Amino acid sequence: MTSVRLEIEYDGTGFKGWAKQAGVRTVQEELETALETVLREPVKLTVAGRTDTGVHAEGQVASFVTIGEMPVNLAQRLNGLGPRDIAVTATTPAEDGFDARRDAVSRTYRYRILARRSSSPFQENRALWWPHRMDHEALNACAEALAGKHDFTAFTPTQTDHVHFDRNILHAAWSQEDDITSFHITADAFMRSMVRILVGTQLEVASGRRTLDNFKQLLRGAPRPEAGETAPPQGLYLESVSYES
Repeated sequence: MTSVRLEIEYDGTGFKGWAKQAGVRTVQEELETALETVLREPVKLTVAGRTDTGVHAEGQVASFVTIGEMPVNLAQRLNGLGPRDIAVTATTPAEDGFDARRDAVSRTYRYRILARRSSSPFQENRALWWPHRMDHEALNACAEALAGKHDFTAFTPTQTDHVHFDRNILHAAWSQEDDITSFHITADAFMRSMVRILVGTQLEVASGRRTLDNFKQLLRGAPRPEAGETAPPQGLYLESVSYES
């Protein structure tokens, strides 16, 4: 038995998210089909972060176990079989028992915003178009408030399988390059839609529709209806996943 680690990039525009679902196109379905064709055995992938419909990944990690040896050119063969909107950038043998989700110690996401008066055809499925007021000092203050452990009940859907809502934010910051404003966040773990709701709520602070103090109060376990709207998926990227070794 051989444990294998995959490094993956994908454009989430054409997928109903990562997780396999009957009757729809998913990243997991495409990759498992390609792996089973190459390895000639059933394959079940475990993923570091299950992305939703339309969400992209630049540094996704998945793992699986094969009964045979891993082919030397596995990444090349998978990319030859798979669709153009997925790329396996590396395949490496992993320690026995390696689990891409369980063994991850942190994950980093980035949310991209096109902050200008006119939209862009080149950013249509790559960023949120935001032609409204944006107070960068307010955004930076929100990011600063996120550092540390908080109760993020307000930042995940009310109907959820989560039992614990505390998450430890290791890093949060906003950056700007030309017309693109980006939110960067690293945490030990995330809940469904957490980053997108955080972005939507911070944009309300940046546009003057919500105060910074109110944003800070939400981090004490306020109910979901008290936070802002969920930002659309096209601006969100799973940037990287970190492990102990």
